Amino acid sequence: MKSTPLGYTFTFLAFSVFAIQDGISKHLGVSYSPVQVAMVRYWAFVAFALFLASRAPGGLSAAVATKRPLLQVLRGLILFSQILISIVAFTKVGLAQSQAIFAAGPIFVALLSMPILGEKVGWRRWTAIVFGLVGVVIMLSPTAGGFNAYIWLPLICAVLGAVYGIVTRLVSRDDQPSTSFFYLAIVGFIGASLLGPFFWVPFTTIDWAWMGGLCCTGIIGHFALIRAYENLDAVIVQPISYWQLVIGAVIAITVFGEVLRWNTVVGATIVVGAGLFTVWREWVVSRRVRRAEEEARV
Repeated sequence: MKSTPLGYTFTFLAFSVFAIQDGISKHLGVSYSPVQVAMVRYWAFVAFALFLASRAPGGLSAAVATKRPLLQVLRGLILFSQILISIVAFTKVGLAQSQAIFAAGPIFVALLSMPILGEKVGWRRWTAIVFGLVGVVIMLSPTAGGFNAYIWLPLICAVLGAVYGIVTRLVSRDDQPSTSFFYLAIVGFIGASLLGPFFWVPFTTIDWAWMGGLCCTGIIGHFALIRAYENLDAVIVQPISYWQLVIGAVIAITVFGEVLRWNTVVGATIVVGAGLFTVWREWVVSRRVRRAEEEARV
């Protein structure tokens, strides 16, 4: 198993930066359309993707070549939709509660991996899934302030993120990472550039600075995450992703004055615990399968 101090450094950096990125998205989403914010964000994203593709083995031509074009386009559309919905969720639901619900992603991945990937899930992971869903229900429960109809938006984001994860597993069987990263950027860039002009409102000077910060955090976050996966196994990186939830909650409380409700804290605790167990069990099962395959070859 790969494990280096540098890998941990890049992992914590990536998810800390992503939390800051979400905070900037919330700030800009109050005054501007999510489509407009996403469009400028994708301008920087596609420039970064083209730079990485040009430096990868085989160059840009290798990155463009894909055996699963429809799935690659689907991945890009899913992420684009998730970004738009998440920006609205941050402004209408709140940064802390939205990220808490996003944390249910691994639970939905485990749930969807059965019908889509044909994976078998034992009673332990089923138990974790049930507990995780209970945690989600607790977070969705009305608070003293009444029921917020927008609460479904972060849940939709969590489900979209799970579908995105499943589709990513499918394309990774045939395409190299640089190809997947390229299509992720180019599909969102095209979609945002087609829709963006219809929602355009001139940025103020200070908001152009915030927009620049959003682009920079996106590039830094993705670069750090790439380096993290180069130095650590995914089974280590995935649990650390919950660090983003912690930083996001700090930003929500200190910067935006959000109040953490009891149901958000309790539900998030259950979801994170169930998610960590689900990731761990998935790693245990995959390791057992690899060991059986190695013994069969011997």
